[in-house]
Amino acid sequence: MRPSIYIELPELAVLVDTATDLRRQALRFRLPRVDAILFTHSHADHVMGLDDVRRYNMLQDGSIPCFADALTTAEIRRTFAYIFEAPTQQGGGLPRLHLFTLAGQFCLGRTPVTPVPLLHGRRHILGYRIGPFAYLTDCSQIPEQAWPLLDGVDLLVVDALRDKPHPTHFTVAEALGVVERLRPSRAWFTHIAHDLPHAATCARLPEGVDLAYDGLTLEFAL
Repeated sequence: MRPSIYIELPELAVLVDTATDLRRQALRFRLPRVDAILFTHSHADHVMGLDDVRRYNMLQDGSIPCFADALTTAEIRRTFAYIFEAPTQQGGGLPRLHLFTLAGQFCLGRTPVTPVPLLHGRRHILGYRIGPFAYLTDCSQIPEQAWPLLDGVDLLVVDALRDKPHPTHFTVAEALGVVERLRPSRAWFTHIAHDLPHAATCARLPEGVDLAYDGLTLEFAL
């Protein structure tokens, strides 16, 4: 299914991106609540499940804060104008969301969250770091100013689309270069194309590096 992750913090449950498959993912993995949403960028495969969070509004009887960079915030407002502009229909049924534009590190509950600037081709997007964990999907370059934000990362999830070069995604070799520079204890590759057979690709990766998969669960201490 399309890339998205769910992070259970001590106080909050956080969704990173609202992938097109969100409803299916939420049912399959029995996600009980969503207290906040972090967006990496506004491409369709990362936002088109947004309307389905309205079920969590009903279950939790409240709105959900959403966090993104300025461009992503503006594009979400435009794409989902019916959510953020006064509705003309009667009867409700709309997600209740509050969009916040990120300007640096912030806290969800008592947990610091560090936005990590990335390049997705020529598009500036965000990865996120929480404690020893970093999530860097849909990237083709890590700018120099972002590397210090990743110092000491122990668990890394990073884009690795395929072996053949691509203008907006890391190849497997380029992702391995990121792993070599950061030296986490474990790394998983995400946003994988059909070109990479799972077992055969994992068999040729270095120790401590694997392809991610639907339902993968990681644990880390803050």
